[in-house]
Amino acid sequence: MAIRNVRTLGDEVLGKKAREVKEMTPRLRQLIDDMFETMYEYQGVGLAAPQVGILRQIVVIDTEEDSPIVMVNPRILEQSGSQSGNEGCLSVPGKAGVVTRPNYVKAEAYDENMERFEIEATDLLARAICHEVDHLDGIMYVDKVEGDLFDVEQEEEEE
Repeated sequence: MAIRNVRTLGDEVLGKKAREVKEMTPRLRQLIDDMFETMYEYQGVGLAAPQVGILRQIVVIDTEEDSPIVMVNPRILEQSGSQSGNEGCLSVPGKAGVVTRPNYVKAEAYDENMERFEIEATDLLARAICHEVDHLDGIMYVDKVEGDLFDVEQEEEEE
């Protein structure tokens, strides 16, 4: 496993649509492992492959409330309700902004074994799924921020 470089706002790859995954390869399995390691290193909740420079429809999410999730070729089937809250992104370090998202989503995707599954989510997990699926379409949360971005303090790790 390896920690990958996270692309930041202004990198053209973040504005491009990711390609569908047709088959799981050893290289894509390695990418998924690296994405989890990178997400944990930077204390994120989710990470999409374009954020590490790979234009493939792969997302990893770990809200710590649920088991870690791999979503390949995810698609949102249903959404309802709304929630507004602060949202950040590993590709926009040190910043956050208020974004309104659905409070409930139902999505379909494939896991790392290319087995189809559906997931229903509310609250933080619903927000994370929507945020990461947006990345696959080249959409950043800053495009949806209500008002201005603001600085967030990074917590220093104690040694």
